[in-house]
Amino acid sequence: MIPAESFSGKRVSLFGLGGSGIATARALIEGGADVLAWDDNPDSVAKAAGQGIATADLRGADWAKFSAFVLSPGVPLTHPKPHWTVELARGAGVEVIGDIELFCRERIARAPTAPFIAITGTNGKSTTTALTAHILKSAGRDTQMGGNIGRAIMTLDPPQPDRHYVVECSSYQIDLAPSINPTAGILLNLTPDHLDRHGTMQHYASIKERLVAGSETAIVGVDDSWCAQIADRLERAGRQVIRISKRLPLTDGYFADGTDLMEAVHGRYSRVAFLEGIGSLRGQHNAQNALAAVAACLKVGLSLGEIQAGLESFPGLAHRMEQVGRKDHVLFVNDSKATNADAAAPALSSFSRIYWIAGGLPKEGGIEPLRGFFPRIAKAYLIGEAAPAFSATLGEAVPYEISGTLAAAVDHAAQDAAKDDSGEAVVLLSPACASFDQFKNFEVRGEAFRQAANAIDGVKPIGGAR
Repeated sequence: MIPAESFSGKRVSLFGLGGSGIATARALIEGGADVLAWDDNPDSVAKAAGQGIATADLRGADWAKFSAFVLSPGVPLTHPKPHWTVELARGAGVEVIGDIELFCRERIARAPTAPFIAITGTNGKSTTTALTAHILKSAGRDTQMGGNIGRAIMTLDPPQPDRHYVVECSSYQIDLAPSINPTAGILLNLTPDHLDRHGTMQHYASIKERLVAGSETAIVGVDDSWCAQIADRLERAGRQVIRISKRLPLTDGYFADGTDLMEAVHGRYSRVAFLEGIGSLRGQHNAQNALAAVAACLKVGLSLGEIQAGLESFPGLAHRMEQVGRKDHVLFVNDSKATNADAAAPALSSFSRIYWIAGGLPKEGGIEPLRGFFPRIAKAYLIGEAAPAFSATLGEAVPYEISGTLAAAVDHAAQDAAKDDSGEAVVLLSPACASFDQFKNFEVRGEAFRQAANAIDGVKPIGGAR
């Protein structure tokens, strides 16, 4: 735990008592703050009180006595309207911050030179965060990973000069971290997302920009116009900017040339790393993730040899194009986190001969946006409530069966793929649907796929994320 000593002796209010909220309250208390916490959920309040955290309805609190208000990132700050606690805090002139801000203040106070890599973007944050942390750990660096992935940030070990922090940041968390100042800040990409919480795309983009604007070095993916404009704007403001692209040869920066990761310096190119043969990093989207990780790891002092070794040993993330098993030429891939068409596109673009398991609780738009990938699909195995609608979209373009259940789909897909003599065949669970018609969540669905695949006679499990 990181004691939040920057608020020692001060009174702090806190709203949101989920896992990270309780961790933050305990960090504040450990650091000597006088904390008063609340939540709209009575069970959460009771749980916090049971752990010795002072609780009371903040509607009746004397806000003039608070030095700060710590808000859970899941609670509306601006849209569709500020939460009632935010209005009370602002009315009393109390600053509104989150747990990422607490970490930033503790790092500056304790070990301002501690390497700090912060990652954001609409897509790819978790993989890039996990990959960067893995490369650092495999190179023997003292590495802490958390934030929007894994551990709540204030549960990490306290800052020390040689301790490396790799932190995934959502837009909600950045919005509550006014002094965020990473050694290397990564902005991967921007597409419309969470606009119910940010109002407009312009506002959403401006929040994401804060992370790289406060960075010592800004690493920005420039394959979309929003991020390209941000990179240009930061450079004009005198910031150090490293551009990355998964598809464009750059004059300066890092870009992907097939599976080669290239560095460009004034139009002169050299290979810095490669992804050939690394199954956990297939696909153009993973090239972008790897480029960002390479640039950040170089920034904090790793050698190219250390970085390449880390890339090659990366196991991938569970339920994100996770290789779970192989039998002869048949590879089984768990992409259960693909809960809509856009999320399924990266996996479908990464393999050329696919036995596709799709379906579940349908999302708006169905699988029509994936039509461009239909030529890659040898056969589709449809499950759950979406099966009739998906079959109508596939029509005569793709052979399909309505398998009904995931277990039946895996069994039938495995049998068909085994007969495929065209090279590597991939049994891919990338549902393009929510899981809730048949499973509690996408993790349970992915685990069911993993178990079904590895139960097939002759399948050799592939070690990886769990």
